[in-house]
Order: sequence, then C-alpha cells, then structure tokens
Amino acid sequence: MTQLAPIDLRSDTVTQPDERMRLAMSAAEVGDDVLDHDPTMRELEERVAELLGLDAAIWMPTGSMGNLVALMLHLNRGDRFLAAESSHVLDSELGAPAWLAGGMPHALRWEGAPGRISPEAVRAAAGGGGPYFTLRTTLLCLENSHNAAGGTVVPPDEHAMLVSAARETGLRVHLDGARLWNASTALGVPPAALAVGVDSVQVSLSKGLGAPVGSVLASSTTFVEEARRVRKMLGGGVRQGGVLAAAGLVGLDRIEDLAQDHANAVALADGLGELGWTVRKPETNIVVAEVPDLEVTLAGLRHLSVFAGPMAGNVRFVTHRDVNSDDIAEALRRIASAS
Repeated sequence: MTQLAPIDLRSDTVTQPDERMRLAMSAAEVGDDVLDHDPTMRELEERVAELLGLDAAIWMPTGSMGNLVALMLHLNRGDRFLAAESSHVLDSELGAPAWLAGGMPHALRWEGAPGRISPEAVRAAAGGGGPYFTLRTTLLCLENSHNAAGGTVVPPDEHAMLVSAARETGLRVHLDGARLWNASTALGVPPAALAVGVDSVQVSLSKGLGAPVGSVLASSTTFVEEARRVRKMLGGGVRQGGVLAAAGLVGLDRIEDLAQDHANAVALADGLGELGWTVRKPETNIVVAEVPDLEVTLAGLRHLSVFAGPMAGNVRFVTHRDVNSDDIAEALRRIASAS
C-alpha cells in the first residue's frame, strides 16, 4: 500500500522555516542580548511595539513565558485575576499563573458566543470594597483570538468596552494575543486597534507567522525594563538571539498571508459539513468539529495521514502556511473515501 503524504493540521506551530527565513536567520547581525541587547532582537522588538501601538517590547522564548512574566509583574501574591473560561492562561499553562505568579484564577463564563465575556460580568466579578481579608481582584486577562473557543475574535468595540469595564473597577488588563495577527486579519483592522487601552500584550511569532520559536511581550518602557529582569530570572535571557529574531522579522512581513489560512479553514469546514460533520464556521484558522467518539475519530484520521488534535472533547483542525488549498482538498477527499 502506498504511504499517504501526511497532512498535519494539529496546530499552526508545526510549520517549518522556509528558505527565505533560514537565509535571514543565517545572515542575522547578532550580539549578546543579555549584555548589550542583540541588534536584530532590538529591531524586532521595536517593530512589534509599533505594530501594537505600545512604547516598548521584549522578545520571549515562548508565549507562556510572555504571559507568565506579565502576570508576575501585574499581580501581588494572592491577588485574583479574571479570564474567560478555557483561556490559555487558565487551562494550558500548567498552573504557572498561580504557582509562579501567585495569582488566584477566576473564570468568567462565555456569554452570547464562544470565547466572549461581557463588561457586566467583569464589573460583577471585580467586586468592590470590603474588610481587609476580602480577596483582591486586580487584573483582567483577555485572549484574542480565543483558542479553545475555536479561534473566535473580539472586535475593537467589544474590546474597548471590556477594557473600560476593567478600568472602572480598578483592574489592569493583560491581553494574550498569541493569535492577535489572525484576529487583526479576520477583522480587517490594524493589530493596534485590538490592543487599545491594555497594560500589556503578548503576541506569538511561532504560530501563524511561521517562525520556529518566539513571542513578544509589549507594554510601557518601564514595564518592559522590569520584564527583562523577570525573563532573566526565569532563564529566558538569550545570547545571540538575533538568529531567532530574524525569523520573527520575516514572519511579520507575512501577516497578510494569514487570510489564505482563514480561507482554507472555511473550505475545510464547508467540506466537512457536506460530509455530515457538525462544524461551526471558523472566524480565523481554527476548525472545531463535534464528534461522537473523539479517540476513534482521531485514530481514523491518523490512518488517513490527516493529523488533527483534541480540544475540549472535540476535534481541532488548524490551517497554516505549510498546508495549501490543494492539501485541504486532498484531506477532504481522504475523509470522504473513509465515510
């Protein structure tokens, strides 16, 4: 039997750096980032800060570290922070916000649509005054797009209302924008429009943009100076980091390419729907399908060399730059042949 070529839709983190990205990495101007601030790293950080409309930024090895550093700076030990249920900071970072940042997580229920929360819920959860032993709520964590909700996006007006509710109740705001580039592309607005009013934001370079590693945390100049100290404390200080930053710079040149990933996700969702699958129309590059038996479905897909992943009891497919429209058509053909 001929071995089928794999079609890997587990995540947009499985991408391989192409020739242009590898050449940029090999030719990068570098220096010791811990001692003198690597020049290519500095260029990347300044460019991301400008794209997000913030004063400064700092490269992080991972998005989880970016979120953790932000929470360590925003929270005092024992402070409560709010986040939409199934947010990455709640469910996918091994409890680090509680264990290392010392925060008490509080999940807000989705309202109206998957991944969405309301300003009223923020105000209610933030609470007010009380005796000295009252739990203090000091931070709201937003996520755009919301991974576990299927890549759903929060438009600028809703974002602004959530930030306003946080401000009214004395909360700071951190935005987990690991896929903010996708949200920006889907909505047709600049990334900065989705970061208005936040105290900090983390964006990923290793998901849809295709860099092999890296995220960036952006905020005020003072905050980023402190973040550099905490990153070093956590072991995240790198030396000739420009080799990695160069890949991120190439990725930033390709933000517009994400529109094709979104189109491929719609084609995949429509095709699965025609085959009888229960699928929501994707807003970005994540397709979530409800199935009667998750493990059996994933095993069947693996047998077809179509690779997907689990997400909250459903099957998650993620389109990315290493999977083109022909690959999507072939994946659907294979699934149809096994039906």
